[in-house]
Amino acid sequence: MTRSPRRSTAALLLCATALALGGCAAPGGLAPGDAAPPVSAQPRPQALWPAWSEESPKAPGAATGTRQPSPAPLRDGPAVGPGGLTAVDALDVVRADRRMRQFLGKGRIHAPGGAGVRPAAYLDVTGDGKKELVVAADTETGRTALSVYRADGERIVPVLFTLGRRMAVESLGADLLVRTAADDGSEQAVRFRWDGERMTVVSDERRWNKALPSPAPEPSGQASAADVRTGR
Repeated sequence: MTRSPRRSTAALLLCATALALGGCAAPGGLAPGDAAPPVSAQPRPQALWPAWSEESPKAPGAATGTRQPSPAPLRDGPAVGPGGLTAVDALDVVRADRRMRQFLGKGRIHAPGGAGVRPAAYLDVTGDGKKELVVAADTETGRTALSVYRADGERIVPVLFTLGRRMAVESLGADLLVRTAADDGSEQAVRFRWDGERMTVVSDERRWNKALPSPAPEPSGQASAADVRTGR
């Protein structure tokens, strides 16, 4: 069916008028001459303790979550002053936390391989513009305890506690990505996010290492080592 030239001309004039009046947008919602909105860059993981991350397992992060009672402030923790948690001694916080004090070891450590508390790290995980305190303590058996604390006035509130082996911790925006090696040989990556009360799990993925290749078959006519040991 052939379209009438008169109708086609009228349609073109109508569209041109609409564009001139700003009522006809270009594809994608932008009118001619409008600047495209900037594309926001996605956050990339940043290691909180780079020296402990070089040989730690790396794995991506399936949604999961649990509900627990609201976290309570440390009973004997140091008071938070005008300087916030960055002005509080992390060892004093560890000593006041019954779950963390058992991992105190010999106090502060500054390199992998020892037992004690890593240098304190600070990260705004709540989005309120104030940095929370992130503490990790290593044991002689290769396990690590990790805690995150926020300030509630002058009180200190633990909002995350987790354990793992060969732990590496990274910030992903305001989230924490904790990578560990499990006892069954797998690698696990857990992503924690502030939910208004505590850091909760938003993704948890485990990856198993590929099995070692099978040994090559023995050449025909030759006894294998197993045959020799068993007397075949």
